[in-house]
Amino acid sequence: MEETKKRELMAFAVKIRMAALEAIHARGSGHVGGALSIADLLAALYGGEMNIDPRDPKKPDRDKLVCSKGHAGPAVYGALALRGYFPYDELRTLNRPGTRLPSHCDRNKTPGVDMTTGSLGQGTSLACGMALGDKLRGLDARTFLIVGDGESDEGQCWEAFAFAAAKKLDNLVVLLDWNKRQLDGWTDDVYPMGDYEAKFRAFGFDTAKVDGGDVEAIWEALERTRKGEGRPFAIILDTEKGHGVPEVAEKVMNHSLPVSDGEFERWTVRLQAELAALEG
Repeated sequence: MEETKKRELMAFAVKIRMAALEAIHARGSGHVGGALSIADLLAALYGGEMNIDPRDPKKPDRDKLVCSKGHAGPAVYGALALRGYFPYDELRTLNRPGTRLPSHCDRNKTPGVDMTTGSLGQGTSLACGMALGDKLRGLDARTFLIVGDGESDEGQCWEAFAFAAAKKLDNLVVLLDWNKRQLDGWTDDVYPMGDYEAKFRAFGFDTAKVDGGDVEAIWEALERTRKGEGRPFAIILDTEKGHGVPEVAEKVMNHSLPVSDGEFERWTVRLQAELAALEG
């Protein structure tokens, strides 16, 4: 990857974090930790990897995103706003009456959202159906599925993954946000799942594990998913819940947090300095 492109994606990730925080701060509280941990992934996806057109959000051959951990919607909304799907100022309406940006992603309300999610586990099955549908229609389109590691406690996820391998859905890319924490604490304390990479391989996936805070590593892993050799793909993203904002990352219970005016100001100043260094 050229250095210019790398810095562009890193800057995009910072902007997504700032956008997510702005939305959550305007609401007063929200799912901060899990939104911040997928910002680098979203930067790679919406920064060039996905075949999308903000001017035509429903174009039939578009690549699709299913954020099964739908509570991370503020990060998705941030990416969509920055790409021009809707006005940036609309982020401040998060989860308010009449908003197009509900707490969890909703395809019937938000331009650019491809599937309604939030009831954890169900997005995996929905993404498999979307990928199979595109295959049956002969469309050259991929479905990207973001799954939380806490969410993967659910059996429905693994039934869906078995289905994906059985149907040879090589247009499906599972992106596991392995941030090691869930609503009730550390995933290894709540319900240890062992080696995700080995599990996905055993299920028949072409599998890789990368640093989920490294846009270049994510980009290179995503590039592999273009080849399509009869197997679905799984990328294990070794992430940190709250990544990019140390005050959030240091809190063990950071699944959902209030965001005060003072915290928002401190965090935004830090991110603005990071952005200035990248764009300077």
